[in-house]
Amino acid sequence: MSVRLLAALLWLIHWIPFRVMGWIAQPIGLLLYHLLSRRRKIGAVNLRLCLPHLSEPERARLLRQHFCQSAHVMLGYSILYWGSPRRLEKLVRVEGAEHLAQAAGKPVILLSPHFLGLDFGGVRFSMEHHGSAYLASQRGAFNEISYRLRNRFHQPLLVKRSEGIRPIVKALKQGVAFYYLPDQDLGPKDSIFVPFFGVATATTPALPRIAKISHAQVIPMVTTLYADHLVVRYEAAWQHYPSEDVTADTLRMNQFIEQRVLDHPSQYFWLHRRFKTRPEGEASVY
Repeated sequence: MSVRLLAALLWLIHWIPFRVMGWIAQPIGLLLYHLLSRRRKIGAVNLRLCLPHLSEPERARLLRQHFCQSAHVMLGYSILYWGSPRRLEKLVRVEGAEHLAQAAGKPVILLSPHFLGLDFGGVRFSMEHHGSAYLASQRGAFNEISYRLRNRFHQPLLVKRSEGIRPIVKALKQGVAFYYLPDQDLGPKDSIFVPFFGVATATTPALPRIAKISHAQVIPMVTTLYADHLVVRYEAAWQHYPSEDVTADTLRMNQFIEQRVLDHPSQYFWLHRRFKTRPEGEASVY
């Protein structure tokens, strides 16, 4: 699909009220649940590993809800792309802005785990602030759409991961907040194994390292989906972080993510292979 055709389709969809998008997303999500068997199996494995206290029917129901909410968010991207600033302010509400205000003039890392609404939170932040982030590439026309969406308001500094942390640290010292998505499996080279829901998980320790070099405060930022809106919640800056123990600091990050996942378990992004890198000698879980 070309960029123009996709943009035109988003323009048509964006006239639909967000709540109605949620109704439309239900059959779409259930259809995708049945069609995307590979992703469904990945999600089922992740849920079994992370939420073993749930029964298999409960995990299957949660995964179907995840697909439906994912479809709701995908339809909502039309509003991110075409919606007026006023509509976006009504759609994506902000809580805990005082925590961000208290850090004014200081380097800030916005810790934003992979929840479905993360791009809504990022765009909402960019309406009022200048930020930086690692550049995430999409496939085909979606890559161009995603790039334009991120540049609608205050143009962010987008850094390729191959460039390392130096451009991010430099921007932080200049007062540009860093929107950091921490929970990806980047392979064994740049990761350490720390528990995530009790599973040894390859986790990059970049958060404590960047925070230490830049003297930045870490402010959690989680975006939650509701029936007719989303909420960006800023939390208080972490105290006594980082410490002198990189492993302990990385574990603290994972434990924070666990807590937020338990708050809204269907909205965590379960469909990527979070546990693809295993300790030496351990078989793939997928």
